[in-house]
Order: sequence, then structure tokens, then C-alpha cells
Amino acid sequence: MTREPDRGSAAIEAAIGVPAFMMFVLLIVFGGRVTMARQAVASAAADAARSASISRTQPDANSAATGAASTSLANQSVGCTSTHVSVDTTGFAAVVGTPASVRATVTCTVDLSNLSAPGIPGSMTITESMTSPLDTYRER
Repeated sequence: MTREPDRGSAAIEAAIGVPAFMMFVLLIVFGGRVTMARQAVASAAADAARSASISRTQPDANSAATGAASTSLANQSVGCTSTHVSVDTTGFAAVVGTPASVRATVTCTVDLSNLSAPGIPGSMTITESMTSPLDTYRER
């Protein structure tokens, strides 16, 4: 009894294995991009909150927070298609001697269209918030 050689088995293995491997690599890249974007947005929110907390007035705090968040995202090369910065400056109304804080929320829609594959969205909205204390005894 002679056995026929397994002709074409390598091609079948490649046809099944290569797409599965590529999808695995794509998922790793996707996870890394999302994690890096989350970290960058959290850092931008922290910068925004800190910039707002050292401002003297509420309007100055809003503009300082927006500028700090935009600069932070630009420096970290995050591909945001849209960015929104929201600052809660109600702490500025607190009486001097009362602990108060400023909260900044940064929302960034990250473009993921270059990672097109089934199950991977074309964009993802990431929102992070951070709080920074106001100086308790500073005039407001």
C-alpha cells in the first residue's frame, strides 16, 4: 500500500492560519492604540484640572483648562477627530478657608479607521475626568 504525499496541505494551512494570525496582530494593535489614547486623554484632563485650579477667576480657569488640554493632546500626538473640554468651576464660589476643587472632563473621539476589520469600530469616544484642589486660603 503506497501513500499519496500530502500535496497542497501547506497552502491550506496558510490560507487558514495567516488571516487568523493577522486578526490577532490587529487586535493587539487596536488594544494598544486604545490604551495609549486613554492614557493621553487622562493626562490631558489632569493638565486641564491643574491649569484651572491655579487660575484666579472662573473665566480664566475655563480658558486655561481648554488650552492645557488641547496642548497636552497635541504634544502626545493623539488623533482626535473632535475634542470637548468641560470644566466644573463651582469651587471658585466657595468661601475662603473652605476646601474646594475644580473638575475637568476631556472627551476625545479617536480615529481608528486605519485599523479597519470586522468588529473594530472606525472611531471611539474616550472620556476622562480629573479633579484638582483650589488653594483653601487664596482670595477668589
